Amino acid sequence: MSNFRPKYITFDCYGTLIDFRIADAAREMLASALDEASMARVVADFTAFRRDEVLGDWKPYDQVIHNALERACRRNAVVFRPQDARAIYERIPSWGPHPDVPKALAAVAKEFPLVILSNASDSQIMSNVEKLGAPFHAVVTAEQARAYKPRLRAFEYMFEQLGCGPQDVLHCSSSFRYDLMSAHDLGIRHKVWVNRGHEPANPYYGYVEIKDISGLPAVVGL
Repeated sequence: MSNFRPKYITFDCYGTLIDFRIADAAREMLASALDEASMARVVADFTAFRRDEVLGDWKPYDQVIHNALERACRRNAVVFRPQDARAIYERIPSWGPHPDVPKALAAVAKEFPLVILSNASDSQIMSNVEKLGAPFHAVVTAEQARAYKPRLRAFEYMFEQLGCGPQDVLHCSSSFRYDLMSAHDLGIRHKVWVNRGHEPANPYYGYVEIKDISGLPAVVGL
């Protein structure tokens, strides 16, 4: 891949660049109500329902969090408190990058324009982006696109804003289900999987694997 010079390197943000501690936040909110086994089930359901909530028409991200937590609680016969969902949502802007991110991103940014495509609201994401330590050419959100990943419309909107196509980008993500499967379906040939342990490998989708962002400069020949 070092022979390919993308017009843009595009990134998923939460989980890939930002240490997305939403499971920890949920655990804290529900700690007084659940034992560890029950907590594990609720957190797993919360993850699954967040993914399900973004597959339809766009809705604000705070509603995604609210609905997903409510569904997870209901499935496990746990009392749902709307203030818990709100508190989780309001913590997101405070989270910073994984330790490996700032130095490597800054190095890559010297040679390539960087772009974020994120399942985020406009009001929250810039606080996270400012903590990444590198300049970004564009930050594209689900709110702007009116579609969340893994919906293809989110990627299509990004291409429209950048004035480029799938052949022009290198897309980096730690998630197959949100990013890399959709990238494959849209014809993004150059992909990097950041293996942060969220999901198992799936070589069918064609990517370069790195353990964290410190490996990205070598992928692009730096």
